[in-house]
Amino acid sequence: MNIIVLVKQVPNTTNIKLDPKTGNLIREGLESIMNPDDLHALEAAVKIKDKTGGKVIAVSMGPPQAVDVLTQAMGMGADKAFLLSDRAFSGADTWATSYTLSKGIEKIKDYDLIICGHQAIDGDTAQIGPQVADWLDIAQATYVNDIESVDENEIVVKRRLEHGFERVACKMPVLLTVISELNEPRYPHMGQLISACEQKAPIKVWNAADIGVKTIEVGLEGSNTHVIKTFTPNFKRQNELLEGSNKEVVSDLIDRLKKSDTTIAYRL
Repeated sequence: MNIIVLVKQVPNTTNIKLDPKTGNLIREGLESIMNPDDLHALEAAVKIKDKTGGKVIAVSMGPPQAVDVLTQAMGMGADKAFLLSDRAFSGADTWATSYTLSKGIEKIKDYDLIICGHQAIDGDTAQIGPQVADWLDIAQATYVNDIESVDENEIVVKRRLEHGFERVACKMPVLLTVISELNEPRYPHMGQLISACEQKAPIKVWNAADIGVKTIEVGLEGSNTHVIKTFTPNFKRQNELLEGSNKEVVSDLIDRLKKSDTTIAYRL
């Protein structure tokens, strides 16, 4: 069984800073890490490989330095890695990103299962996995917190719901998005890390031409959405005690809500 895992290099959001003038993320000096949910996707893939055999292939889209997360993936047990990197890919929204990833996967061809983290901590959209499945026209299961069984024809998983779970059986090929409750990721193996760092491991870099896409279809040009401005909301709080009977206070509050364009919190 061949398993593709989508991984992403993201800024460590515990130390995130925004430019006060432009509202853009200040990336200089900001530590980059593998997206936390993707660690759980990798762990799930390696565990399945250990049981069924086959290969784990890590795929990422990003700038050249994103090879670091692929090196980490190799250290955790991935057998191959591919980096989709081209200036034409920059500025992509989820539509263009998922399209680019799907074209890279189509070039790899031989896969039974795709696993990715539920969402990335820099965008928090949770859209990439489902969109990739849609581009590839394959089944998908999201919010996976348990993999009950898997073979070359079918996988049975549990999806976390708000008040319980849903058991789903999917025919291969299928894409899963997983959450952190699924497993505990292993630490990279030192020998495998050294092999990847010494470029003995097969980490390949593909550009737009390699995966057969036009520059107008990817990156900023191929995006359907554009970020105009990013900013931190300025919250101001002002407390005021409303007096009178409950009926009078509720009537006063309703009048204030109708006239106000701000959020009012009230407790009886």
